[in-house]
Amino acid sequence: MSNVKAYAAKSATRDLEPFELDRREPTAEDVEIEILYCGVCHSDIHTVKNDWKNAKYPSVPGHEIIGRVTKTGENATNFKEGQLVGVGCMVDSCQTCSACKDNLEQYCENGATFTYNSEDKHLGGHTFGGYSEKVVVDKKFVLNIPENLDVKAVAPLLCAGITTWSPLQQWNVKKGDKVGVIGLGGLGHMGVKLANAMGAHVVMITTSASKTEDAKDLGAHEVLISKDQKQMAQHQNSFDFLLNTIPVGHDVNPYISLLKRDATMVLVGAIEPLDPIHGGGLVGGRKRLAGSLIGGIKETQEMLDFCGEHNIVSDVEMIDIQNINNAYDRMIKSDVKYRFVIDMKSLKNNQ
Repeated sequence: MSNVKAYAAKSATRDLEPFELDRREPTAEDVEIEILYCGVCHSDIHTVKNDWKNAKYPSVPGHEIIGRVTKTGENATNFKEGQLVGVGCMVDSCQTCSACKDNLEQYCENGATFTYNSEDKHLGGHTFGGYSEKVVVDKKFVLNIPENLDVKAVAPLLCAGITTWSPLQQWNVKKGDKVGVIGLGGLGHMGVKLANAMGAHVVMITTSASKTEDAKDLGAHEVLISKDQKQMAQHQNSFDFLLNTIPVGHDVNPYISLLKRDATMVLVGAIEPLDPIHGGGLVGGRKRLAGSLIGGIKETQEMLDFCGEHNIVSDVEMIDIQNINNAYDRMIKSDVKYRFVIDMKSLKNNQ
């Protein structure tokens, strides 16, 4: 085992602080990665603050990891030392259930091993994430990163990117479709970029008119202000697909009215109770309300390859690890455009 520097929260009421943890030596199936950059996801905050009531401490978050290979096991022949790679939200799964066999490891029927806060099958205890110097991961969960992209801005693709890509693919969004992206934040800005690159007519749906220019700069063709009842009425029954990235419980009924007959709205942001849903809005147009969780490893690689071809990355603000608690405070206030990314070399300077 090797001892590495990290940042951890030791309870739900404690700030993240310097910490040391043990990483296993690579097995024959493993890849060891020196972490260069790690994105900051709102899930990190939910876990650290124990909002979902399942946090394990000390908690080392981080599941948007970009780094270079430093060592490989004898069976990890697809990777070589120095290669640019990524690790997303998962580091293992059973590989035998129907979900895993369908390349949908995030829905593993025996429980996927998430990059942090999951049972560690190798060392016992729980997994530690990317706010650390290095990570050791099963080769099946290591991703190739296109070298032509701005590396630091690739990190959020491993969560925000795949979270929006997967439903766009699953519901067959295609050129010419009218696609609404609800909410302009870390997820929403990626939804706009990806849907635009797929050839869709993209409408940013937001409560704030002040976000109009930003949305258009990201690739939205129109902006719909959801508080404006006249605008909402003009767009009723017109959308082929809606990607709902709102991160908290809310009233989905006004958005359901925007869907065409047989069209779908997919939730990717709110993992909590919603306001009551009126069945008539669904029944009256044979409309669908669905959910989606990140994506499998195969489709995550497909997303990264697509982003490489279309030069798509996240809009990021770089921070040092020492500023992570301030970054959390700012994220809670939505004061970032649109994702924080930690430059992990700052961890080496931490005393």
